[in-house]
Amino acid sequence: MLDLTRVLAGPWATQNLADLGAEVIKIERPGHGDDTRHWGPPFLHDREGREADAAYYLACNRGKKSVTLDIAHPEGRAIARRLAAASDVLVENFKVGDLARHGLDYEGLAQDNPRLVYCSITGFGQDGPYRDRPGYDFMIQGLGGLMSVTGERDDLPGGGPQKVGVAVADLFTGMYATSAILAALLDRARTGRGQRIDMALLDVQVAMLANLSSTFFVSGAAPGRMGNAHLNIVPYHVFPASDGFVIVAVGNDGQFASFCRVIGEPAWPADPRFATNAQRVRHRDLLVGMIAERMRARPAREWLALLEPSGVPCGPINDLAQVFADPQVRHRGLEVRAPHPVAGEVRMVANPMRLSADPIVHDRAPPVLGEHTDEVLRSVLGLDAAALERLRAERVIQGNP
Repeated sequence: MLDLTRVLAGPWATQNLADLGAEVIKIERPGHGDDTRHWGPPFLHDREGREADAAYYLACNRGKKSVTLDIAHPEGRAIARRLAAASDVLVENFKVGDLARHGLDYEGLAQDNPRLVYCSITGFGQDGPYRDRPGYDFMIQGLGGLMSVTGERDDLPGGGPQKVGVAVADLFTGMYATSAILAALLDRARTGRGQRIDMALLDVQVAMLANLSSTFFVSGAAPGRMGNAHLNIVPYHVFPASDGFVIVAVGNDGQFASFCRVIGEPAWPADPRFATNAQRVRHRDLLVGMIAERMRARPAREWLALLEPSGVPCGPINDLAQVFADPQVRHRGLEVRAPHPVAGEVRMVANPMRLSADPIVHDRAPPVLGEHTDEVLRSVLGLDAAALERLRAERVIQGNP
């Protein structure tokens, strides 16, 4: 797989595929590499304490081989074409039309390799009035509707639009791209032909609104911001305890009855205003206020100890230090470590896909810039030492790795 992506959406897709066993060759600009190598602090440090790659880069480039190559140079373009001819998949996230100028567009490459699966990832897709606009996760969250439903209600303190704390449009696009690439490979096994995949952050952002879009289609009313509340379920909220916060996510009337017994209000389920979820939604503010008053009576850990055995969905709000110390997270092995050529070792989050017959192995850290240039150009294209030295001298590839 030839990876011509950078930043997050594309690298997230190619990291998924690397985790699943693909050989991913990441093409990077000599002397600079993926932009996210420099998006810090924090930075990884080498054994002498010097700054190396940024933490951001480490999050989405595990298991790949880094090759430096200047595709603006005629010989660099020729090498990229040869690599594409030897690849099953190419993933890129250049602006629309940019790679066509270098002869690296799907139409050009498919002539030499008709089995190639070519996935393009952009902000707005390959066509339409916005096709030439740059697309960044933050603006896509706004334009695609997510920020209209994220954040506290406008009439409450702190109300107003809020982006999600992680770049979900990028990440979801990477996940959808992973699925699309695998589907295209399955289709190729049947037909013998590759194809072009057109992934757009805006398309994905609109699609991932899921039940909120369905609510709009059915009701005709656009949902608004509700903070931590749920549009269709009550109580589904963050409640302040005496020393922190507790999430309560009651999904049915039986859970509501159990919840009321635990908090000392067993009569509430018989109240016509609260007897069904639909009635609780209609009397949301009244009920949430009554629950909040009861929940302030105990510390969060006591509420959790009482609610969990009663079958009431609940939980704490953990920071990342608490997340990676959590016994379930530790049991599931969600923190993994791999040897790193500069830092000695790097900590990473495990891929959550669990395959019983062919489990994912997290033994290859994100590569340093140009780490595999010589190896790949030798093994895939058959270049010898003299050819590699000439390419370095002409700055087509980076200096000695």
